[in-house]
Amino acid sequence: MSEAGAPFPLVLSAPSGAGKSTLASMLRQRNRDVAFSVSATTRAPRPGEVDGVHYHFVSEPEFLRMRDAGELIEWAPVHQNYYGTPVKELHRAQARGEHLLMDIDVQGARQIRERVPEAVLVFILPPSGRALVQRLAGRGTESADVLERRLRNAEDEIRAAPEFDFVVVNDRLERAVDDLEAVLRGRKPARRGPEIEATVARLCAEVERELGPDGPVERLRQKGPR
Repeated sequence: MSEAGAPFPLVLSAPSGAGKSTLASMLRQRNRDVAFSVSATTRAPRPGEVDGVHYHFVSEPEFLRMRDAGELIEWAPVHQNYYGTPVKELHRAQARGEHLLMDIDVQGARQIRERVPEAVLVFILPPSGRALVQRLAGRGTESADVLERRLRNAEDEIRAAPEFDFVVVNDRLERAVDDLEAVLRGRKPARRGPEIEATVARLCAEVERELGPDGPVERLRQKGPR
């Protein structure tokens, strides 16, 4: 980790449905010395997205060139597209004396650990397995197979929480942002150690119950295709 008071990259990872993007946005709004990292991607822009603001939109050959030239801190293939964090994002934040806030998955966080040792890694956990299901289910448009896949992916990611420097449980939004802010300012109230291992075990057990014969996935499956 970096010396106290020096700006450092702050990496946030979480299973889908844990509220990571909302927490990142609120942390940025409350702290002017926090800069969002703009990722590079090969996917096409969605309506309203601006190149250089939401993403750096590049072709696949250009992305692979950036990767091979060492211009990406981390990268990963996601749903037939590539995503990665350009090194220039880190250099710009350092030049301005800002913390670079990176909203990336577990795979990317592991790469950051190896390549940017001063980075601080925080994992966001949902308060319960049921809360995770409710968030993932959203408007109820997912099929049983999709919901099951998302829950199993989430469970795999939750098991990675002990690898991180700190863990924040997003049970109350404002309190979770306070915890992230405390990590940012060196007060570090977020959880570590055996307490986290117990929380991870509890959440994984709850997810397994949600995947069981009396859970929402099976109820969706019994209803048949939408």
